[in-house]
Amino acid sequence: MKSGSGNVLVLVTAPTIRVARKIAKAALETRLAACANLIPGIESHYWWQGKLEVGREILIIFKTSVRHAKKLKKVVIENHPYDTPEVVNVPIQGGSKRYLAWLNSNLES
Repeated sequence: MKSGSGNVLVLVTAPTIRVARKIAKAALETRLAACANLIPGIESHYWWQGKLEVGREILIIFKTSVRHAKKLKKVVIENHPYDTPEVVNVPIQGGSKRYLAWLNSNLES
């Protein structure tokens, strides 16, 4: 295993698969993410404007670098219909050397 200290997972929720695909495509075409996993059918429970809400969403997990995360956040916000979209960075603490090399080789220079 190799340290992944320069890489992050970016978690984003979207209201529909169509929106999730649009956001993933925008991120991948600009090479701000090497990979986007779309996980449909999650049930989100959250507070919004003083009310407890429940909704079905799609979770997008982006694999990127710390260096690209800020630009990725901008692309997500530009393509997202929510007023306050979730964009959460989770540091990658380690991983296989080959996978992390692949991840970084597929990001913009």
